[in-house]
Amino acid sequence: MMSIEQEEKLGAVKISEDVIAICVINSALATKGVAGLSGGLTDTISKNILGKEPLKKGIKISKEDDEINIDIYVIVHYGVKIPEVAWNIQKNVKKEVENMVDIPIKAINIHVQGVHFAEQEKQEE
Repeated sequence: MMSIEQEEKLGAVKISEDVIAICVINSALATKGVAGLSGGLTDTISKNILGKEPLKKGIKISKEDDEINIDIYVIVHYGVKIPEVAWNIQKNVKKEVENMVDIPIKAINIHVQGVHFAEQEKQEE
């Protein structure tokens, strides 16, 4: 598991990747137009084998020098303006992560994996 370390005068502060992931997930899901996060193949395998959703479903965090790169795999609601939703996700995630953990972000990449139709919910009920 990756952790981000910051040197302070009194010692080192280590922030788990899970903490960053939770910030990313909460702010991405709170963005208007986002229907959910989409896990890739590894998340599907994890769910099928372990029987539970992985914590970081739809999120990939990598560290480069002292900055982090964040990849977010989303499903959007039908009818939204995708570039606008993507921009809002980037803005919300950047604000949340920098406020919570004070780590510089190099890039936030948004990958739109699908579109959610309102009729899908009615058919599933």
